[in-house]
Amino acid sequence: MASTDHSALQKNIPLPGDGLDASRMPGHWLLARLGKRVLRPGGVELTRWMLDALGVDPEDRVVELAAGLGATARLTLARHPATYTAVDRDATAVAALSALPTPSPTQVRAVRSDAADTRLPDGDATVVYGEAMLTMQPEPAKRRIVREALRLLDGSTGRYAIHELCLLPDDLDPALAERITHDLHKAIHVGARPLTPTAWSELLATEGFTVTAMKTAPMALLEPRRLIADEGVVPALRIVGRALRHPAALRRVLHMRRVFHRHRDHLGAISMLAVPTPSQS
Repeated sequence: MASTDHSALQKNIPLPGDGLDASRMPGHWLLARLGKRVLRPGGVELTRWMLDALGVDPEDRVVELAAGLGATARLTLARHPATYTAVDRDATAVAALSALPTPSPTQVRAVRSDAADTRLPDGDATVVYGEAMLTMQPEPAKRRIVREALRLLDGSTGRYAIHELCLLPDDLDPALAERITHDLHKAIHVGARPLTPTAWSELLATEGFTVTAMKTAPMALLEPRRLIADEGVVPALRIVGRALRHPAALRRVLHMRRVFHRHRDHLGAISMLAVPTPSQS
């Protein structure tokens, strides 16, 4: 399947998933190759809420963990922070991020590194955020990434935000939660492990953060209304057209949509704003 990201094409940068069959590649890579830019569970609306809650301004030093192909980076750069650092472990993503237009006077860099071990200096950021990435990690890795976010933050002004999948309600039957996790894995070919809102909050609290704001949204990634809201009418039609021309890709997209729809009452999106908890010592 040919690359469809126009900035990547102009720079001759491949998209993740090159060489993989559409039936086997991770779902988010498949959608990106069909031209989908917004791959966040709560859509661009929840991403905008997250950035508003973070209050990114020209004084901020921003680090984005698992920055992907730059959809949120562009929204962040429009707020003209002092510095913006994109971290991703995928070489093609880093190449695409390195090609982002740089608004003056923001200093922009892209680093190929793991979100749990960025190798950036302590206190390097006033803002750290990550989207649709903690969900894909087992609990020990989730904790390592949150710990790394805490290490990166300037303690006096630091803010951290996440935007992830969540399970609903808080008292969801564990057997049903396991079934949802299993179905997600089969559909997107990634080991998604979403948590309930309370469990996400507890995760942040046990790793040194206090949650100060939270917002949830429907998980409607592949619903027509969300697709148009996130991408625009013409790009949405192009995505559909590309899928129709590639039967294997179309089967995957329809399978993902069926799973999301089947579990719509118990799958949502969540964003949380948190600050480092003051030391009690």
